[in-house]
Amino acid sequence: MKDALPPLREIVAAHGLAAKKNLGQNFLFDLNLTARIARAAGPLAEATIVEIGPGPGGLTRALLAEGAEHVIAIERDARCLAALAEIGAHYPGRLEVIEGDALQTDLAALVGHRRPARICANLPYNIATALLTGWLETKHWPPVFDRFVLMFQKEVAQRIVATPRERADYGRLAVLANWRCTTRILFDVPAAAFTPPPKVTSAVVELVPRATPLPCDAGLLAAVTQAAFGQRRKMLRQSLKGLGIDPLVLLTRAGIEPTKRAEEIDVAGFVALANTLAPMRRT
Repeated sequence: MKDALPPLREIVAAHGLAAKKNLGQNFLFDLNLTARIARAAGPLAEATIVEIGPGPGGLTRALLAEGAEHVIAIERDARCLAALAEIGAHYPGRLEVIEGDALQTDLAALVGHRRPARICANLPYNIATALLTGWLETKHWPPVFDRFVLMFQKEVAQRIVATPRERADYGRLAVLANWRCTTRILFDVPAAAFTPPPKVTSAVVELVPRATPLPCDAGLLAAVTQAAFGQRRKMLRQSLKGLGIDPLVLLTRAGIEPTKRAEEIDVAGFVALANTLAPMRRT
């Protein structure tokens, strides 16, 4: 679905919006792709969508054109605000632009009581993993968002959806993501679709929060996975020494063989380790 706004390339040129590498910017001009990403976040009618790093507003326009009731766009680059304001004028009352750093922003507070709410974004590559990890480690679960539709570098996307079967990609991020969400890669986005083109293919990932993930303290799970995958080539009886407890006791109580390595342990196994660690930390 197209709007009557000028082509995005013309808007970028008019406002002098050369992409900045230090902000992780790569602008997506292909209207078919932005529309496809927006539809992946649907149904959009009556939905509030939070978008991180809209830049000149390619995906923002697609979300609004596809029927999003309200879009909250968080943009750190002040150069882009004028272009986003033009979009807001075209869709009065439906676009809210906030200048700020998404890493320091309480997204749930911005959404308030609006439901349904979800996050859809072509995330800046330099903060994408940090953003996702922060959302996954939040204290309150399930979150206010019913879905995350996010673009990453493909290698990061593969790490998000990996299982122990994909040992090269499986790590801490996969455990955190699949503990609290169901995950899948929706489709790839070629480098040529961006300006400037990155050196890698990108991919759009869908994460759907689990209403009742396996009971576990997020902080302890983060600590266990950090220790285990921080020395992933070592057996767990060695890599878990960084937790400050006897790893053999921990592993025995959790029912996990001490000679296993981190990439061989599934999400349930790491949850068992975190839950076993809890009383050991209190003694």
